Order: sequence, then C-alpha cells, then structure tokens
Amino acid sequence: MIGITYSFEKLNVWQEAKKLVVDVYHLLDEFPKFEKYALCDQIRRAIVSVPSNIAEGCGRISIKEQVHFLEIAYGSLLEAFNQLLIAIELNYITEKSVEEIKPTIDAVAKMLNGLRNSNLKKLEDQTSTKQLN
Repeated sequence: MIGITYSFEKLNVWQEAKKLVVDVYHLLDEFPKFEKYALCDQIRRAIVSVPSNIAEGCGRISIKEQVHFLEIAYGSLLEAFNQLLIAIELNYITEKSVEEIKPTIDAVAKMLNGLRNSNLKKLEDQTSTKQLN
C-alpha cells in the first residue's frame, strides 16, 4: 500500500469504479487504430472521470459539494456507457464485450445513487436542525 489511505479508497463505489476503468481501457484495445485519438480518447476521459470525481467529492467538506461531485461521476458513467453503445453501432467493439462489463456499470450507478441519496438525507437533516435553532 502507498502510505496514507484516504477516505475515498475505502468506498466500495470508488473501488468498483476504478476496476471499471481498467476493464474499459482493456476493451478499448479492440478499437481500430484510427480511433485511438477520437472516440477512444473521449471514452477514456469519461470513464476515468467516474472514480476521479468520487475521490474529489470526498475531499470536499460540504455535503452539498460532495453530492455535486457524485452527480458529475454519475453523468460521466452514463456518458461513457453511451459512447460504448455508439462504438457497438460502429462495429468497433462487440455487444458481448459491453454486456460483460454492463453489470459493473449498473452496480456503480446504483452505488453512486445510493451514496448521493444518503448525502442528500444528511444535508436535509442538517438544514432541518439549523432551522430548529
């Protein structure tokens, strides 16, 4: 392990999102060489944004900001999935190869929504407490 463990490293959603990045990068090896710097590059940026935004959100103090970064992570996940679907249509990758990683995409989406909803509940509770005082 590399020294200090940060809070995001303990999150299952970050761990799964990080694994998904590796899986998608391997999937991109199937793309034709002429796509390396076009659609491949967009997919790379979108998929790596998922665990990156989870980590960045964990570094924020306010729950509102944490929720914001979880929402960005979720949007990036859907963006990457959309681009993979386009790649299937272009015959760059097979539907089967995307079906193999789809359960991880679904799991990460579900975990992101769960964490977001949990944080929204905390934010709501904070707001209610402030109003009572």
